[in-house]
Amino acid sequence: MEANHFDLIIVGAGPIGLACGIEAKKVGLTYVIIEKGCLANSLYHYPLNMTFFSTSERLEIGEVPFISHGNKPNRFEALEYYRRVASTWELNTNLYEKVEEVKDTGHNYQVKTSRASYVGEAIVIATGFYDLPYLLHIEGEDLSKVKHYYDEPHPYYGQKIAIVGAANSAVDVALETFRKGAEVTMVIREERIRDSVKYWVRPDIENRIKEGSITAYFNSKIIKITEHEIKVKTPEGIISLENDFVLAMTGYKIDYSFLESMGIKIMDDDMRTPVYDPETNETNRRNIYLAGVICGGLKTNKWFIENSREHATVIIDHLVKKLKKEIV
Repeated sequence: MEANHFDLIIVGAGPIGLACGIEAKKVGLTYVIIEKGCLANSLYHYPLNMTFFSTSERLEIGEVPFISHGNKPNRFEALEYYRRVASTWELNTNLYEKVEEVKDTGHNYQVKTSRASYVGEAIVIATGFYDLPYLLHIEGEDLSKVKHYYDEPHPYYGQKIAIVGAANSAVDVALETFRKGAEVTMVIREERIRDSVKYWVRPDIENRIKEGSITAYFNSKIIKITEHEIKVKTPEGIISLENDFVLAMTGYKIDYSFLESMGIKIMDDDMRTPVYDPETNETNRRNIYLAGVICGGLKTNKWFIENSREHATVIIDHLVKKLKKEIV
């Protein structure tokens, strides 16, 4: 087999992509993991002080123990862990290399990246969803003061900030920046904080809003952003607020254009779920599989590391049987 010809090309070097690489290596398949950013790129872009909802053992892959200092690991521990997984298994990862085109030759797939070209008998797409934020689509959204990603609270000390959203991310950002000295206003389309917010956090945010420490405008939306203020449409009318930063914690979506460029069908439902066989994770395209959160479409809270790490075993088991059958 040629140097750039593999049984399996895995797109995405997050936990699930790494798990697929491990399972491929276990059964002797040749593979390469291609990632447009760093190892565990999505996790790397999480807020610096983020703590996982799950305990460390539920995030383990490849029989590599994950020991954290607290009951639930944080971002730094997770990055260290997945680095250790990649080095322990000596996984074949090509980082900072973006997949630009996938072409079906009728026999296999030609994959062109920003650095090279590859041939693969099969492809696993494990790209997650953290790269494409939902935009507000309003005037001023392109200003540098508008952020769709949050890292840490320090830059917002003494600043008037508006946080858009009512889910876990928005609530966490509101509480953390408030406690580090920001003047926080939440602008929320819904009539209340979402029911999905963590049960141990909900009383905190509701009490801060009730006492006036954090201002919240419900049933409202930002309609314009300028350098020094925002205009908000509220049930009582349009108001102007002084503002230094807008943190749009509106969530993220998968890269549908990438899937559709490969001919992967998308269901015509509210969640725009990619078409795949839940028994094998194979899409409508022969030997192209989906793994991880991407399987949920717009329902990004359906699949996590904890419940999708098994996708790796399902996919590799199915692929091995297919490749053996084709060889015979």
